[in-house]
Formats: sequence, C-alpha cells, structure tokens
Amino acid sequence: MSLNSKIRTCLWFPGNGEEAAEFYVSLIPGSAITSAYKSDPDQPPIVIDFTLGNNDFMIINGGNEFEHSPAVSISVSTDDQKETDMLWSALTANGGKESRCGWLTDRYGISWQIVPRRLIELLNDRDREAAGRVFNKMLEMNRIDIAAIEEAFRTHKP
Repeated sequence: MSLNSKIRTCLWFPGNGEEAAEFYVSLIPGSAITSAYKSDPDQPPIVIDFTLGNNDFMIINGGNEFEHSPAVSISVSTDDQKETDMLWSALTANGGKESRCGWLTDRYGISWQIVPRRLIELLNDRDREAAGRVFNKMLEMNRIDIAAIEEAFRTHKP
C-alpha cells in the first residue's frame, strides 16, 4: 500500500482489478502499478495500488457485492484530438460503451470523462455567447471533436 499520498481514489472490483489496473496504466503516461497485496499466492491480489498521471488509485478485488456507477468517473484532460481519440478508442474497445459529452464506460464498468483542454478553455471564454454555442455543440457529441467545437465558437448564428 502506498503511504505517500494522503488521499487516493478506491475502486471496488469483482475480481478482475489487476487486469483493469494493468490496462489503465498502459494508457496514461507516467502511470504505474505500485503494489499488489495477495493473501494467497494462487489468488488475484486483494488490493492493487497504482498511479494514473500522478494521481493515486487503489483497487479492491472485493467480490460482486457492489457495482460501478456513472455517479463516479475518472476525468482525463487531453491535450489534443490525437490523445482524445486514442483514449476514447482504447476505453470503448472490447465492450466499452460511448455516452454523451465526452463520457464513456469502459469494459470493466468504470465511467470516464475524456475532456480536451480546449473544450474547457472555450467553455470558460469571456465571450459567453460563443461559449454557449460550444456547450450546445458538445451536447450533440459523444467523443469530443475539437475542430467542431472550435467551429461552433467562431460561427455566429443569428
């Protein structure tokens, strides 16, 4: 267990938490599994500690008692369309499901928000009318298309 961080997010898994952690750390640069506690060497780890982009997470392989909910999600700020598309494709592959406005659920049932930094910049622009057009355009999308939201920002519709 990592003792370096005072706060970390804990995710409950039915037993495939190590597989999920390995997948997650493969997607985000600077991420790693930091420990995996096994009470029985022939069983999956009970606790897996890992980092995603310098943020601490913990997975507990606790069984089927609890299910994941979109009320809790992992939000990733992406730098460009290439990174947005790469994460979107990887996380929706093999049973993941797209949702609206940059949200998705991965094959393990974890909800994610893949949010280009440019979207946040445009939504926070001082031109509130243009920001409103960006917001409305985002509502039409699943995966965020940066070129489309920039076009919505620039295009004034009377």
